Amino acid sequence: MRYGSVCSGIEAATAAWHSLGWKPSFFSEIEAFPRSVLAHHYPDVPLHGDFTTIGADQYDSIDLLVGGTPCQSFSIAGLRGGLDDDRGNLALEFLKLAQRTRAKWVVWENVPGVLSSNGGRDFGAILGGLVELRYGFAYRVLDAQYFGVAQRRRRVFVVGCLGDAASAAAVLFERHSLQGHSAPRREKGQAVAGAIARCSFSGGAGGRPEGAAGNHFVSWPTDVAPTLNAAFGSKMGLEDQHIRGGGGLFVSSPMPDYGNGATLRPRDGDADSYARRRVRSDCVSHYRQ
Repeated sequence: MRYGSVCSGIEAATAAWHSLGWKPSFFSEIEAFPRSVLAHHYPDVPLHGDFTTIGADQYDSIDLLVGGTPCQSFSIAGLRGGLDDDRGNLALEFLKLAQRTRAKWVVWENVPGVLSSNGGRDFGAILGGLVELRYGFAYRVLDAQYFGVAQRRRRVFVVGCLGDAASAAAVLFERHSLQGHSAPRREKGQAVAGAIARCSFSGGAGGRPEGAAGNHFVSWPTDVAPTLNAAFGSKMGLEDQHIRGGGGLFVSSPMPDYGNGATLRPRDGDADSYARRRVRSDCVSHYRQ
């Protein structure tokens, strides 16, 4: 497998794929320091600057195009300019490069804030661009803490395969989880999560903690249980800035339940709710030729 990498940084993709025998045809990075790192470690790999200027046949042909375009305009910590921001618009330039290089596969990564940017329409435009280029695709939110990294880092990964959505989904979703067979039941346990035993949360607006046994109240950031989502006011734990204090994952509250965990619907009097998803499902796939 030969690939091209854009917005390369110091090349996390190559660090991951080197052991598979995959070979880079080119890197693309504009910042001076990571460029010097790439030149030092990969002196034989062509190092481009602005990836929007890469020509159709400028480098060796690739099977896969990978990149995580700038996230600032999608992040909930920023101004949320979305695709109207020059940095955000690079997501569409990534698709144009995929078209020029005729890559069979694409892998694109960004912050979860892209799901709600511009009411979800920015992400829809990106996915729509894949469809126009005849890529079948799947996307999923993955968290680095479950892949051997000592950091909570949730990111959206989009995998596209030319004309084949099933293959794209097979990359992101474990086959056994798609068969509809529940895992074997474990032995009954006696204990409950400590923080759950000590407190409860209201289901009303704001999700404020209501003291349980011993009038125990929980302050923000709250550590309910590491495998559960917690809501506290309007705090949204889609990115690291809300959980650096050691609390659990936060999502916006109240979190509407639309059944399948993937539907966007507006609520009366709350325009922002159009962009809210049940992120606790961790993955959403979309199959389209």
